[in-house]
Amino acid sequence: QLQLVESGGGLVQPGGSLRLSCAASGFTVDYYLIGWFRQAPGKEREGVSCISSSDGSTAYAESVKGRFTISRDNAKNTVYLQMNSLKPEDTAVYYCVAGPAIGSRLKILWSHSSWYDYWGQGTQVTVSS
Repeated sequence: QLQLVESGGGLVQPGGSLRLSCAASGFTVDYYLIGWFRQAPGKEREGVSCISSSDGSTAYAESVKGRFTISRDNAKNTVYLQMNSLKPEDTAVYYCVAGPAIGSRLKILWSHSSWYDYWGQGTQVTVSS
């Protein structure tokens, strides 16, 4: 059974950092496109970042570029999202997602939630003083 389990969320002050982890079971992360989405209360779900299965190419939402970094540890079958310089507007439930390899269409399709077949249960990130 394919499963994604997120961890690492919590409460942090503005300007602080958190690292989210996404542990996969039932499949190998380096064969899938792995991404992070988030949803804040009253807002639409949005793509945050992804990392491709082939060459490890990454993509980021404009709102997090330069602050968030996605990475993958194949030995641990885990994907991470390092979040620095956090802002109150980063407050949301963060979901780890997995979908089929996307190849050259990465920049076009990665932020479409319908591309992804598997979703984790989510982890809450709250940025507040």
